[in-house]
Amino acid sequence: MIVGCGYLADIVADALLNGLLPAYDLVGVYSRTPAKAERLAAKMEQAGRACKACTSLEELLALEPDFLVEAASPAAMKELTLPTLKNGTSIVTLSIGALADNNFLEAVKETATAHGTRVYLASGATGGFDVLRTATLMGNASARFLNEKGVRAFRRSHFYSAEMEAENKQIFSGTAREAIAVFPTGLNVAVAASLATVGPEKLQVTMESTPRFTAGDRQRVEIQNDQVHAVVDVFSATSEIAGWSVVATLQNIVSPIVF
Repeated sequence: MIVGCGYLADIVADALLNGLLPAYDLVGVYSRTPAKAERLAAKMEQAGRACKACTSLEELLALEPDFLVEAASPAAMKELTLPTLKNGTSIVTLSIGALADNNFLEAVKETATAHGTRVYLASGATGGFDVLRTATLMGNASARFLNEKGVRAFRRSHFYSAEMEAENKQIFSGTAREAIAVFPTGLNVAVAASLATVGPEKLQVTMESTPRFTAGDRQRVEIQNDQVHAVVDVFSATSEIAGWSVVATLQNIVSPIVF
């Protein structure tokens, strides 16, 4: 099932319809805007795949799905996670920023363990979690994260100033936990990188505006220990990569070869 029926949900649904997720059926969808859920369910049904547009999380969980794909928001993730895990349903999430709340993170771990379920963190617009986690496990690691966005992302915000049109400007500097508090939906990838490395309290995050990008943004994660220096640097023109990271995660879950 999918919660959040926008652009990213369509990518996952289309991947299923195009045969990229043969081990799965999409049994239900839910959105706070019912028309969006109805549209996605109708799309599946037109392709001969039964899919229910649900009007509540309870109705969705009653379908007893194996997996819930969350493509909504950190606030939605906080609301649905514990009931979903208790339902025996595992979660694939893009709203990783919700896990910057340590109390919530611990409750998620305890609930998942108690009910034999899991939360899978889709990489979204970044990646390299394997090398980031490995370098961290080696010990004595430090990590930092840079997000660069085009000026257009800030023009209607209080962060905007005319100088941004001509040169890079630092918008934010602090920890990943502080970052997600200021940008609840814009820096989920920073929290993901922090969980793969030194934690939300220690990962240093910088956000900059740049006139070089007319669209899209850049995520750069750097980790260093006594033996390893690794950089994961990704530019994406749209958010499409986030939807495809969900598809890759779903494939990985059922694959006999696991990346």
